Amino acid sequence: MATSQPVRRMVVGITGASGTVYGIRVLEALRAMKIESHLVISKAGDQTRALETDVSAAELRALADHVYAPGDIAAAISSGSFHTMGMIVAPCSVRTLSEIATGVTSSLVARAADVCLKERRRVVLMFRETPLHAGHIKSMLAVTEMGAIVAVPVPAFYARPRSVDDIVTHSVARALDLFGLDTKTFPRWTGPSGLPSRRRTAK
Repeated sequence: MATSQPVRRMVVGITGASGTVYGIRVLEALRAMKIESHLVISKAGDQTRALETDVSAAELRALADHVYAPGDIAAAISSGSFHTMGMIVAPCSVRTLSEIATGVTSSLVARAADVCLKERRRVVLMFRETPLHAGHIKSMLAVTEMGAIVAVPVPAFYARPRSVDDIVTHSVARALDLFGLDTKTFPRWTGPSGLPSRRRTAK
C-alpha cells in the first residue's frame, strides 16, 4: 500500500520592513535543505531590497524555486488545495501584519498567509518594528489567536556572535525551527559549559 510523502514545500513572503536579509537567508536555508520554496515579494519589499542590499531583483528571485507577482491572486499559493508546510514572512511589515490580523487579502502575501491559517498550517511572521504602539500589539495578539506565530528577530547573544551575519543566521534558524526544520547553522544552548571561549580584546 502506497503512503503519501510529507510535503516539503514552503511559502516565503518578503515585505517592505527593514531586514530583507532575513528573507534572503530563509531562501538560502530552504535550498540547502532541499525544500521547495514559493516566493512572493511585495512592491515595498523590492524597494527595501534595493535600499538595504547589493542583491538585484533577479538574484533574489533566483534563490526561489517558484516566484509569484504580488498581485497574482490566481497563484497556486492562494489556494488551500495547494499543499505546503506553511508560510514564513521575513521580514514582516506592519501593513502585512495588520492585513493578516484583519483578514484583508488585497495582496498575495496576505492571501497566502490567510490560506495557510484557514488550513491550520504553520505561519511564522518575523515582525520588524519597534517601538510598538497599542495597534501593533493588538494585531500581534490577533494573529496569535488565529494560529500564527510572531517571531520577532531579536538577537541572541549567548552564542557570542562575531558578526551581523551570525545574528541574522541565528534568528532565521530559530524561525525555521518552528517548522521542525534544523538548519544546523548555529550553536544550540547546552549550558554554560558549551559556551565558546572568546576573551575580550583590550582597546
